Amino acid sequence: MSESPEPASKSTNPRLQALLGHEFFAPHHWKRRLVLWSGAVLVALAAILFAKASVWAYRLFLGILGHGSWIPLILTPIVFGLLAWVTEGRLRATRGSGIPQVIGTLHVEDEGFRARMLSLPIAAGKMLLTLISLAVGASIGREGPTVHVGAALFYSIGRRFGFSDAKAASRFILAGGAAGIAAAFNTPLAGVVFAIEELAGTFEHRFSGLLLTAVIIGGVVSLGIMGNYSYFGEVDASLPLGHAWLAVLLTGVICGLLGGLFARLILLSRRGPLAQIGRLRARWPVGFAAGCGLALALLGACTHNSIYGTGYDQARAIVQGAASMPDQGFGIAKLLANVVSYWAGIPGGIFSPALAVGAGLGQNIAHFLPGAPAGAVVLLGMSAYLAGVTGSPLTSAVIAMELTDNQDMVIPIMAACLLARAAASLFCPTPVYRDFAERMVRDFDRQQTARTDQTSTQPLPAASETTAYTEPAAPADPPRPGQP
Repeated sequence: MSESPEPASKSTNPRLQALLGHEFFAPHHWKRRLVLWSGAVLVALAAILFAKASVWAYRLFLGILGHGSWIPLILTPIVFGLLAWVTEGRLRATRGSGIPQVIGTLHVEDEGFRARMLSLPIAAGKMLLTLISLAVGASIGREGPTVHVGAALFYSIGRRFGFSDAKAASRFILAGGAAGIAAAFNTPLAGVVFAIEELAGTFEHRFSGLLLTAVIIGGVVSLGIMGNYSYFGEVDASLPLGHAWLAVLLTGVICGLLGGLFARLILLSRRGPLAQIGRLRARWPVGFAAGCGLALALLGACTHNSIYGTGYDQARAIVQGAASMPDQGFGIAKLLANVVSYWAGIPGGIFSPALAVGAGLGQNIAHFLPGAPAGAVVLLGMSAYLAGVTGSPLTSAVIAMELTDNQDMVIPIMAACLLARAAASLFCPTPVYRDFAERMVRDFDRQQTARTDQTSTQPLPAASETTAYTEPAAPADPPRPGQP
């Protein structure tokens, strides 16, 4: 009896079979890639829309200001109070920068926690409320909120197409945050470094392709719509070896100390005078926010209205050495404006305002270093202050270089950023975003433990009411065994 012929599939080319069987051609991998690419396009479009709307909102405020410099004394406190009231409930996750929320969701793999922090209503509310804040002169930025929106979009899209396990969701959140910062600043390299240094704190080799692809696609979309531009324009500055390098030491130490001080002020520690401010905000959030709005308006009246908004125009004028640059007191005044705006608890970030403060401080330091190029000192001040505020020297250095399209200052900028991070640690040992995120995680852990140990029927506080931006009125619970 003759043997039956082999099946046709057995006779195909084994090399072709091996090639088609490679994981590159696996359907689930292509599904993930297509979802990722679609998400990157959406994040880039959202970032561009947000950027243009932010410019429009601030111009609207300038138009209002043109009708009378006294108007912010009434308008800003009222709107700040309303924003604090609106964000007391379900929209509480829209408060502040948004970067701590992203970091928190990377460390807490609970689906309910992530959904509260990264839902589409939260993303939409973040954008809308940030625009309202800018329209009344708040000294805030849009870059942190763009990171929050990017992470929320990626997380929601991933879940919609079946990528709902904790590991896959973490990857989508991280990629969304990186795409957000890259599209917000038009700085693709900074997006990758920011994701590694600030958001994740570590780097997973297998995820590198996913992360880079998200940033590249977001960058390509931004490039196609906005063109190839530098955020602050091209800055042709260099720092020759010798006496001029004193600028590295001065900017690193001074801007780093002030950056760390700013971080400590907005963190509102549980002890000392800042704890009293935190308790006031926790007890009367609406009235406290209105008071912050009034303080901002008074600062504006005392500084010829130069401290409102993101500070982009002022920082660009200082970096470019334009005739319209603000006076020597701008840096410190802008720092105070950033503090009271953040204390109000309204939605808004600190990246752009921090760069404006750094530019103002660099302008001050350059005044005492006539032998050093002023543009170079200003660039060092921007990067050093940002490093002091965020505690991320590498991200700050890369952002400063990409924002100004300057490669000649690589070594001085990195040196100033490292000095600034060391100086800032005297005031704020833990980077500000990570400190806020750790508070969120501790709050969530306490709520989970209380649910587990609950023996009474007394209702618990809503899990979304994190104290990441409001210190508890009572002392914090003692840590559980094994908890840091």
